[in-house]
Amino acid sequence: MTETTLLHGTLDALVLKTLAGGPRHGYGIARYLEEATEGTVVVEEGSLYPALYRLERRRLLEAEWKPSETGRRAKFYRLTREGRAELARETRAWAEFSAAVSRVLLPA
Repeated sequence: MTETTLLHGTLDALVLKTLAGGPRHGYGIARYLEEATEGTVVVEEGSLYPALYRLERRRLLEAEWKPSETGRRAKFYRLTREGRAELARETRAWAEFSAAVSRVLLPA
């Protein structure tokens, strides 16, 4: 199983968790995830931006255009209250799911 396959079901939660630390633009989100996972999770634009738009439509994120660190205009995303609640739900669900899978794959 590839990292891409594993990432498919967890991208929204990873984006929400990244933004729990404060607003970021798309490139900043992708870079953070790559650095935080020591290169294991590399999110391509073709996956990241549809996820950001989907989360924004669900009102889990808000976005505003402003200058980036380089002075270029960029769309910065931040969590909404609903986004924080969803992050808590998804984190609980992931913990339960990964514990169940570990019981099968890593028996004592």
